[in-house]
Parts: sequence; structure tokens; C-alpha cells
Amino acid sequence: MNNNNNGGIGFVGLLTIVFIVLKLTGIIKWSWLWVLSPIWISVLFVILVISIIALKNSK
Repeated sequence: MNNNNNGGIGFVGLLTIVFIVLKLTGIIKWSWLWVLSPIWISVLFVILVISIIALKNSK
């Protein structure tokens, strides 16, 4: 039995951690809104995809 587990942080999580580290070390002077943008952009993308699927299925 082949049991692959692809658990892990993923690209968005890694990018968010990199931005947080850069912000906390003072390398970037972005607002926290932009530091955490990989999270909210991916959430908005998922909401958009779900909305499109819901609209297509409602017809």
C-alpha cells in the first residue's frame, strides 16, 4: 500500500513566514496588511473560485 502524505507548509505559508521574518528584522518596512497578504490573497482566490462554481451550478 502506497500511503503518500503531502503535509507541509506550502508556498503561501512559506512566503508568509519569509515576509514576517523580514518585517520583524526590519529589512522591509511594509505594513502588516502587505506582510500578511499571501494569506488573504489566497483566501480571496478560494472565495472567488467557490463563487464561480456556485454561480455555474445555480443555472
